[in-house]
Amino acid sequence: MTRIDAKFAALKAEGKAAFVAYIMAGDPDLDTSFEVMKGLPDAGVDVIELGLPFTDPMADGPTIQLAGQRALGAGQTLQKTLDMAAKFRKTDDTTPIVLMGYYNPIYNRGVETFLKDAMAAGVDGLIVVDLPPEEDEELCIPAQAAGMNFIRLATPTTDDARLPKVLTNTSGFVYYVSITGITGAAEAQAGDVAPEVARIKAKTDLPVVVGFGIKTPEASQAIAGVADGVVVGSAIVELIGKGKSPTEVLDFVRGLADGAHRG
Repeated sequence: MTRIDAKFAALKAEGKAAFVAYIMAGDPDLDTSFEVMKGLPDAGVDVIELGLPFTDPMADGPTIQLAGQRALGAGQTLQKTLDMAAKFRKTDDTTPIVLMGYYNPIYNRGVETFLKDAMAAGVDGLIVVDLPPEEDEELCIPAQAAGMNFIRLATPTTDDARLPKVLTNTSGFVYYVSITGITGAAEAQAGDVAPEVARIKAKTDLPVVVGFGIKTPEASQAIAGVADGVVVGSAIVELIGKGKSPTEVLDFVRGLADGAHRG
């Protein structure tokens, strides 16, 4: 059982949805980014998604693209991101860490080396948005063999013919992208999301968490009422991009987490 499995089991026993927060590693700099990361669990975050900055993030909107550019400009690397995870683990051995990004930096490091280093750093799961199920042999299957969850995205365009393929070899949880398009776009609506979550849950025992387009505590609560968890990324990253202090960012996160836990 991974930290992700344990966290969702504990939340289910409490009758709570999970709150998942995304930040870009190294944005706007390594020290600030780590200060935010370190404060996320006390702000109510159940799972941390740590973005791997990349030069060509095709699934991300301007907010997260700019975050990646800031991080890369400040010197963030894959190694520094793994070092962040390892440093976090020195004081927190229970909050799951999921690395979210693109395959290129992992490929450049070498899959075997990356997985060994990521496991040693205390990483629990991966979301790699540009590796479809047809490429499972590349990273998904080796990651799971190493003891790491490989989390897949399902979208409004994932029809009933495609869904079983998406769910094959997925573990930890299923990430349902609530809107078509890029991150940070339209707002998610619980009424639209509920039947899609039910459709996915009919095909898997994994928790289904919903992300994209959730920006307020009210929206977080509404989505948590129809899913096993809520992910917020762009709204948090936007505050960081505006130069808000870690304390201000974490206060905002606390409101979102409270909303999800009331859902």
